[in-house]
Amino acid sequence: MFKEKTLAIDEKDLKILEALQENSRLSFRQLARKTGFSVATVMSRVKKLEKIGIIKKYTVEIDYSKLGLDFPVIIDVRVSKGKLFEVEEEIAKDPHVLAVYDITGDFDVAILAIFKTRKELDKFVKELQKMEYVERTYTKLILNIIKETLGNDVTKIIKIQENKSYT
Repeated sequence: MFKEKTLAIDEKDLKILEALQENSRLSFRQLARKTGFSVATVMSRVKKLEKIGIIKKYTVEIDYSKLGLDFPVIIDVRVSKGKLFEVEEEIAKDPHVLAVYDITGDFDVAILAIFKTRKELDKFVKELQKMEYVERTYTKLILNIIKETLGNDVTKIIKIQENKSYT
């Protein structure tokens, strides 16, 4: 099986990543001030992290409920006849879909999606169930979001992997 190569980064890179995760709009000068490194160091390290693909893009965190999108759901999907990737690609095209994951267990795919109304959700699920190769769906309405930080706490995660303690 193909295993992706893990790239090594040091404490300076981690400190820069942490600062960018808090606020990806920081200028190189602001990042330097926040991390205690020179502007040149910050600039070269950010460029390196971008080049090797650790920093994939810069984005914002959106409060969907303030946009009237109050029905976040997780939908599990069972796919038949080995058509997993085709089904996933089709699902990913829908603007309600925030994420599509390959999973293990009784289902093959987990979808994270968001809707304004129950009626929109109902229509989406019914369309999903009509898709060729979709055998079954199982929808779970998310009542409360306790933690939703994809990628945050990068320093803690990496130190855990290195078996270091953190506080």
